[in-house]
Amino acid sequence: MLKTWLEHPLTRGANLDDPSTTWLRRDIIEQKRFLRRIYEEWYTMLAAAVPPVSAGPGQAAAPAVELGAGAGFLRDYIDRLIATEIFRCPDITMVLDACALPFEDRSLRAVVMTDVLHHIPRVRDFFVEAGRCVQPGGVIAMVEPWVTSWSRLIYTKLHHEPFRPDTDAWEFPASGPLSGANGALPWVLFERDRARFEAEFPMWRIETIRPLMPFRYLVSGGVSLRGLVPAWSFGAWTALERAMTPWHHRWAMFAFVVLRRGDNV
Repeated sequence: MLKTWLEHPLTRGANLDDPSTTWLRRDIIEQKRFLRRIYEEWYTMLAAAVPPVSAGPGQAAAPAVELGAGAGFLRDYIDRLIATEIFRCPDITMVLDACALPFEDRSLRAVVMTDVLHHIPRVRDFFVEAGRCVQPGGVIAMVEPWVTSWSRLIYTKLHHEPFRPDTDAWEFPASGPLSGANGALPWVLFERDRARFEAEFPMWRIETIRPLMPFRYLVSGGVSLRGLVPAWSFGAWTALERAMTPWHHRWAMFAFVVLRRGDNV
């Protein structure tokens, strides 16, 4: 009953795999000032991780690619960004499958995403494709759900997506573009199974894992729940989370992750 009451009235009963739901979520981010400021913070971190635009004589500058761009505004933060989605929706440059990227070898300086990796059902295929397309020194940068004692409680009780930190598999059934998911997958890959990931993908060096945001996304309501606090309280919640930084490994609900493409593989 609590989960039903908390549902945002605009998305109640919406089909997650319908492109119109993604566009609706873009409106929600714009309307909820507290939530928009969270995305602004995330996008600032992502942009700082992306190598700057550069080109040699007679060469075009390599673009960056955003996966799952339909609801966001990351193009305001990163130059030469190709905004992509898995289905057609407004303001998207390209429709593509992350497991079969339509780009030439070593033609991208970065792949960036927000809450996308845990929706990719064949994640090994994605890392192979990204390793082919991203230049040496380029990055995959992302903000993704993370596993802590606190997040396990929230994601299993209040969130609509599957959250399976105990799974043995990195893959999951592709039930739909957005309905298929394992919210715990980034933690499984980069924390629990880190040695296995590094052995399978030596071209990708895990450069940054920064657990973050124990409370702010939750009290904002995100894109599917009602906001629980007023926008003017954003600074106070930010200060609280900053004070809790030493304990984010126990309380964080998200993590900022950067993988760097090596030049020797």
